[in-house]
Amino acid sequence: MKVAIRADASLQIGTGHVMRCLTLAEALRQQGDEVEFICRTHEGNLLESIHQQGFKAHELCPAGEGQANGNLKKETLYGGLWLGSTQEQDAEHCKAILEVMKPEWLIVDHYAIDQTWQILLKGSYKKLMVIDDLADRKHQCDILLDQTYGRKPADYIALVPKDCQMLLGSQYALLRPEFAQWREYSLERRANPELKKLLITMGGVDPDNVTGQVLDALKTCNLSKEIYITVVMGAMAPHIVTLKKQAETMPYKTEIMANVSNMAEIMAKTDLAIGAAGGTTWELCCLGLPALIVMVADNQRNIISLLTNLYIALTVDKENVRNGMKEIETLSKKTLLTLSKNAAKILDGRGVARVTQCMQDLN
Repeated sequence: MKVAIRADASLQIGTGHVMRCLTLAEALRQQGDEVEFICRTHEGNLLESIHQQGFKAHELCPAGEGQANGNLKKETLYGGLWLGSTQEQDAEHCKAILEVMKPEWLIVDHYAIDQTWQILLKGSYKKLMVIDDLADRKHQCDILLDQTYGRKPADYIALVPKDCQMLLGSQYALLRPEFAQWREYSLERRANPELKKLLITMGGVDPDNVTGQVLDALKTCNLSKEIYITVVMGAMAPHIVTLKKQAETMPYKTEIMANVSNMAEIMAKTDLAIGAAGGTTWELCCLGLPALIVMVADNQRNIISLLTNLYIALTVDKENVRNGMKEIETLSKKTLLTLSKNAAKILDGRGVARVTQCMQDLN
């Protein structure tokens, strides 16, 4: 079957939406489906990565380049301005692409799109799946996927049609197969926890340079000089050059890595991670990797509370990074083991297979 995916990446949006869609796209391709992306050419887009992975991507230019800008100030959705146009304009441009492609499935992963856009494109696809994690706007879809741990049908019951199939919870997290493959190894090596390898992963972009704050805070911590720090980020991250210079001043050996292809292996061989609350959280949980999660955006407040209350991870607000890093000084083996066991219970890393099976069943 033919599948179209509408998702964007940018310095403001980050890379997470497109990255999880690429994971789903690869799984669909492996079962014989034809997948094409529709993306706007924001600064920090991932169009090159999409092409490198062998997928066709239709490019939409940002508002102001060959199109009317529209009254974007009226957009009220969270991240509404991130679309780069009004929903009406975006739908018009997507319609021309979809009418040629004629997809059986359209997948949308975008905070700035709701039923306004979806209704305008009705008839340009057979089935619609929406990927969301905010539960703050209405959708006209056949499948609603929200991989947030603890998400309940009541959160969406008034936002989707009655016959919409809701795939809710971290058991549907769109993780690459490598995470399930490294899960057993990762869990086994945590039976006797230690703290020698530290991973910092604040997302592909990290526009506010929280990574730099973390490194500054770690300088003041009383940690073993033998600790090895690995920082992983996207090649388009705006502060990567500064961070490489900063790494040279660290009292611990610190390596900056960009666009890695073996993230699961890196995580599996790490003892503690410092990461942003987002898709990375589910990767860490799958591998039972103890973590200190930093809230870098207001829309992450609920998941931060959940992680804290269930003691799945240690958490800190980005305004309090320095004090948060001090917790690492007193981490005991018992704490590391407890965090690992609690995290590993959250998901098994096989969510993509569950999602693609649901799409097949409804097709």
